[in-house]
Amino acid sequence: MQEYLNHFLGNMDIVNSREVCKFLEVSKLSFSPEYGPKLKEAYVMVKHLPKIAKNDDSDRCCACHWFNCCNDNWQKVWAVLKPGFLALLEDPFDAKPLDIIVFDVLPASDGNGEGRVSLAEEVKERNPLRHSFKVTCGVRSIRLRTKSSAKVKDWVAAINDAGLRPPEGWCHPHRFGSFAPPRGLTEDGSQAQWFIDGMAAFDAIASAIEDAKSEIFICGWWLCPELYLRRPFREQASSRLDSLLEAKAKQGVQIYILLYKELALALKINSVYSKRKLLSIHENVRVLRYPDHFSAGVYLWSHHEKLVIVDYQICFIGGLDLCFGRYDTFEHKVGDNPPLVWPGKDYYNPRESEPNSWEDTMKDELDRGKFPRMPWHDVHCALWGPPCRDVARHFVQRWNYAKRNKALYEEAIPLLMPHHHMVIPHYMGRSKEIEIEGKSVLDNTEDIDREDYFCSRSAVQDIPLLLPQEAELDNCNGFPKSNALDSTAGTSVSFAFRKSKIEPAVTDTPMKGFVDDPDSLDLRMERSSDVKRKLGSKAADPEWWETQERGDQVGFVDEAGQIIRSVSQWSAGTSQVEESIHCAYCSLIEKAEHFVYIENQFFISGLSGDEIIRNRVLEALYRRIMRAYNDKKCFRVIIVVPLLPGFQGGLDDAGAASVRAIMHWQYRTICRGQNSILHKLHKVLGPKTHDYISFYGLRSYGKLFDHGPVATSPVYVHSKIMLIDDSKALIGSANINDRSLLGSRDSEIGVLIEDKELVDSQMGGNPWKVGKFTLSLRLSLWSEHLGLRKGEINQIIDPISDSSYKEIWVATAKMNTTIYQDVFACVPSDIIHSRLTLRQSLTFWKERLGHTTIDLGIAPKKLESYHNGDIKQTDPMDRLKSVRGHLVSFPLDFMCNEDLRPVFNESEYYASPQVFH
Repeated sequence: MQEYLNHFLGNMDIVNSREVCKFLEVSKLSFSPEYGPKLKEAYVMVKHLPKIAKNDDSDRCCACHWFNCCNDNWQKVWAVLKPGFLALLEDPFDAKPLDIIVFDVLPASDGNGEGRVSLAEEVKERNPLRHSFKVTCGVRSIRLRTKSSAKVKDWVAAINDAGLRPPEGWCHPHRFGSFAPPRGLTEDGSQAQWFIDGMAAFDAIASAIEDAKSEIFICGWWLCPELYLRRPFREQASSRLDSLLEAKAKQGVQIYILLYKELALALKINSVYSKRKLLSIHENVRVLRYPDHFSAGVYLWSHHEKLVIVDYQICFIGGLDLCFGRYDTFEHKVGDNPPLVWPGKDYYNPRESEPNSWEDTMKDELDRGKFPRMPWHDVHCALWGPPCRDVARHFVQRWNYAKRNKALYEEAIPLLMPHHHMVIPHYMGRSKEIEIEGKSVLDNTEDIDREDYFCSRSAVQDIPLLLPQEAELDNCNGFPKSNALDSTAGTSVSFAFRKSKIEPAVTDTPMKGFVDDPDSLDLRMERSSDVKRKLGSKAADPEWWETQERGDQVGFVDEAGQIIRSVSQWSAGTSQVEESIHCAYCSLIEKAEHFVYIENQFFISGLSGDEIIRNRVLEALYRRIMRAYNDKKCFRVIIVVPLLPGFQGGLDDAGAASVRAIMHWQYRTICRGQNSILHKLHKVLGPKTHDYISFYGLRSYGKLFDHGPVATSPVYVHSKIMLIDDSKALIGSANINDRSLLGSRDSEIGVLIEDKELVDSQMGGNPWKVGKFTLSLRLSLWSEHLGLRKGEINQIIDPISDSSYKEIWVATAKMNTTIYQDVFACVPSDIIHSRLTLRQSLTFWKERLGHTTIDLGIAPKKLESYHNGDIKQTDPMDRLKSVRGHLVSFPLDFMCNEDLRPVFNESEYYASPQVFH
């Protein structure tokens, strides 16, 4: 018998036949490790697909030749069940899916009180000779038929087991209600690297794209194909985004780009131009814009994620879109004349002017001799390992949903299949070798017999390695309870990722064109290592903050991370509204022990009982501060936001109602009215309130050109981060407002990083264990904001001590604010309380200077001061030399006598207030 089977399997013509595939239940996807282990496969009948051209009538019964009794549009397809999806193929030799259901979180109840909804369930047919089952996930439900009731039961059991089996089942909500479980709780290769400002992030993204071998996913709110990722731009022509993508597309890399389709009346980002430009690059570039506003009924909300994913090995996530105006350095220069860094429309200041067309990108929109650019501050993050594949899974969900809604019958726009985690699942065994700079993660552990990648599950293997803890929500208001987050400690290892290799699980000779080469797994992991080495060349020293005073990126850090997001039916086709970013914010704040540091583009939130603003980040901060006050413990909250909204229009202009509306909601959150946090805290804490919470902005200055005018501009804070106790970091695309946090509005994505590499530090003068990732990020941010000199970084190691917080942070902000007011009398300012005062100030300075910016950003040629009755004139640059960094106080009293909401003769009055908050 063995000799017969060997002879049988040695005949490739026999083995590569549909009959053998059907008998063995194997296909081209069976042993592709990127999609996970083989679970169940077989022919099934479906009705919902377009007609498939067949060369035979094998799926028809004998009577069909005379009576056509089966002519009811049912077709035979090959179904492939994997841990994360159910794919339908034309036959076992195809790798391109005709349809796919990507498993996602199911409702907790079927609405009838009969327990959680099943992923698959049997369907009773009127005809007893027909046997069907239904698979439902998200807003989709497909019906399938098989030849017997027993096969229906097998399929239903297998699908439910794949989707619902904890801990890796995708149909279970995880901590914070996220679709993705916490990663990095075992040595699974989860690593992270942060980047501050566009220069560092864009260079890393360019390096990753240059190293791409198979696939690139890009998702953005705004994308400019002509963006240079490296500067000076004249020396880096090959770094232009369209050039990078063209080079990779010509090498066979498949590129998928998902753009937000804006309402042209409201935004000028011109995504139709970007799509047209990208599609002209190469046939391997596919582009989708979503949503179609009229057919989808979505007018107010946007897709706000900013993602780049390369080969499922590395992804970039955070606040930076690949578009004009985002490239910047820690210097945050206001001028570039002649243009060396910011060409054409990349010299960008939306406060002054928004271009009406983006097609002539090298043509200046602003007069560089008169107007400063608006510096842009942002934070981005790179992820490796399972968190990267979770982000890619989110992209696949969104891509497939957009494809079904916009390009259902376009063959050039394929459906995508998400990759599976090759390390975490316990039934797939552990990685044979993951080395990190002289330290193997398998050191001091017992050898584990490695199971075959494609073996079936056994009772012993059912013992999970990963046990995520779910957030419990208060039934009354959805507020996360305090036990929703556990800290994770780990051993310290070097940043530099030297080598990552997983040995192939299958050593048999692959069948040509049938089973993928198992060596490809080695190649994928080696590619990931190559990218890491390339990106980490600037920061390989694990104690980098002790040897350099300012860094824009950090080396690779082992971390426990979890992907969190805001999605709903309109944005991703999910059946559940997911607001895991919101839940994570609230839970992290409530569990913070000493310190919360926030940078965000917006800060619009509500206290308990607020019936207008529904997100409860503000309530979480209030609760935590009151607990610290009652316990008589030091606790600091520092919040950095833009000084003004980054939208066009002077604050007194008739067309700037949107700017004033956003300011209204932000001041309503911070300090004005019964629903503001400072008002509520001050009633209890009095003047001590500012010991617990304070607000800041950023500002920069410089000459527009040699011997030109001195100008200032607010640095636009666009980062979306929160740091907790120097040990946890939340980085993503979500603003602190209802649009980003409620889940049913804008779509967003972020990552919560919990440090595993801990070092000794201080908190409030006492010893405290902090994480390398979070500590290094804060130190670099503070070093930039405070303009620290060489040797001064040790003064801010303890963020809550009076010597750091009051004597350096607060004092620097006050000093810089005073200097800017003395030199420029710029807005916003605490001394301007009304539009009348603002109007008078604008008129005075325009008459005196002849020209100034929309926010009074031009300094007089000489500053005049009175000394002993004499007028003394000084160069404004002499006064500005005392400015340290960019930190300034947020003007809490600016326009305090005005109601900034739109009035009846402004078009914004008739728009839903939800647009602004």
